[in-house]
Amino acid sequence: MSKATNKLFVLDLLLGLAVKTPKLQTVKNSVNELLELEDSMPISIGAILEKNAVIYKDKTAILYEDLSYTHFEFNALINRYAHVFQQHGIKKGTVAVVFLENRLETLVLISALAKLGAIASLINANQKGAVLKHSIETDQGDYFMIGEERISDFEAIRPTLKNLATATFFGLKNHGITTTPPDYLPLSELIKTASPENLPITKTITLGDRFANVFTSGTTGMPKASIQTHKKWYLCYHWYGQVNMGIDSDDVFYVPIPFFHTNAMIVAWPSAASGGAALAIRRKLSISNFWKDVAKFNVSAFIYIGEICRYLMNKPPAETDTSHRIQKVVGNGLRPDIWKAFKKRFNIPQVYELYGASDGIVSYTNVFNLDCTVGLCRSEYAIVKYDMDKEMPYRNAAGLMEKVAIGEAGLLLGQITAATPFPGYVNKSKNQEKILRNVLIKGDQWFNTGDLIRDLGFHHAQFVDRLGDTFRWKGENVSTAELEAILNQFPQVAHSAVYGVGLPKIDGKAGMATINNAVPLAKFDFQQFALNAKKALPAYAVPIFLRFVADFEKTATHKIKKSVLKKEGMNPQNESDVIYVLLPKAATYTKVTPEIAKAIEQGAINF
Repeated sequence: MSKATNKLFVLDLLLGLAVKTPKLQTVKNSVNELLELEDSMPISIGAILEKNAVIYKDKTAILYEDLSYTHFEFNALINRYAHVFQQHGIKKGTVAVVFLENRLETLVLISALAKLGAIASLINANQKGAVLKHSIETDQGDYFMIGEERISDFEAIRPTLKNLATATFFGLKNHGITTTPPDYLPLSELIKTASPENLPITKTITLGDRFANVFTSGTTGMPKASIQTHKKWYLCYHWYGQVNMGIDSDDVFYVPIPFFHTNAMIVAWPSAASGGAALAIRRKLSISNFWKDVAKFNVSAFIYIGEICRYLMNKPPAETDTSHRIQKVVGNGLRPDIWKAFKKRFNIPQVYELYGASDGIVSYTNVFNLDCTVGLCRSEYAIVKYDMDKEMPYRNAAGLMEKVAIGEAGLLLGQITAATPFPGYVNKSKNQEKILRNVLIKGDQWFNTGDLIRDLGFHHAQFVDRLGDTFRWKGENVSTAELEAILNQFPQVAHSAVYGVGLPKIDGKAGMATINNAVPLAKFDFQQFALNAKKALPAYAVPIFLRFVADFEKTATHKIKKSVLKKEGMNPQNESDVIYVLLPKAATYTKVTPEIAKAIEQGAINF
């Protein structure tokens, strides 16, 4: 950001604060109040749902397809599930694997388990094969709750899972697309005779108790199970629902993204609950049905990821663009190049952009609704200089890191203290990968977000990019190490290096695998390679581009110089490159021709 641009931003900020002084005081009071919360307080998701069932008894709580539940009815439904689980031995601390699409039942299962003090291990519904097995085994437990639509993927890896002798399997009917194995207990039948009354144990659940695992690719290796507590949910209940958005019981909050991600579970859900609003759930994101849903459910707010905003902007203008009552949205990834145009076209005045991570301890929120910023941070953080060539933070002669100047971008770190501890992962051995020591002073500890952030001053910032061995595509974080481990299993691949490349008019980065092939390129079986990748990986993780090289440029410690590969990107004009692309709905890879390259450059291919 130039000095002139930064001065304009500062002026905009000061003007914004001048007219929002009451909100500034609200923010200050709310932060002080929330900092006083102790983990031992008997406050939980279940307790809040029960409170809402009384305060907002006849107001709508859930809208899903053609179903509607009031707060009273929703709480009663959750209780039925919780009583069934309790009868089958689920109690405080029990871990249950939850594997289904973004259905009404997903939220019911999370809530029912939370009422018992149990933990929902929320498996990404796109996972399959080795990745699915890894995620399940990370925190397996003895209980499995499998949606009918995911039976085949689960059963494919079930024989490879250990310690199933005492396991209990619950099946959740879908639309009769398949039958469940005979040893699955039919939940839809069991809940019919279960009690709808609140459970006494819910009163004993505290803020510090864990209620879910959310899996993140992080910056290295296979997915990690990050710990989610009732306190984190409750903090967002206040912060996003009230301080930022001012949600009330007349609002309808649309959620077109899955609850196994924190945007839906930790931002949208508690925000709606904070004001007794209705939560309108979409099973699978559909841009073609987005505005139809908005009209059907009379939506007033929604949760977004940047890709959704880009998809909506790419559609031709229509009357539905403004024929709605939406006044406020919250999410992350809305890029500056479309920010103002998005607000103007869809007549949405309030955009509460946020920054955070399921495993993180540092977060920003655009609480003052300023343009092109993720807002301010409430905790101790540092934006430090980052060496892009060495792919590590810069350290000076004293061995310490240095903060960037205002207007510059750097690596975002969150300080680990007694007040802001790092909850970490279920697998504690993975915690150290995210901790940096001796950062600003000797002996300090900081959480490494792995993200590049621009310091705008006044505790505000702007998201720039992901760093390290991960990239974001189709709203998902993709671990390059995870991909490389799978691609390297293909016999015709000697070695691979995976990274993300930017494409015109598309948010996120498309996966590109540079391959040192073990056979002549003319004999490389592209169709089998694509088939193997599609079987082993979620659709969003399958590489879009393949590049072939005779060898890799490496560091003195024999690490592949990915920074060089990332800079070169996807450049079909480079005559020494051989690049192939997996076009939409194609079964195999196609060599990038000048015609294909032109279509990609013009953003004409809908990847």
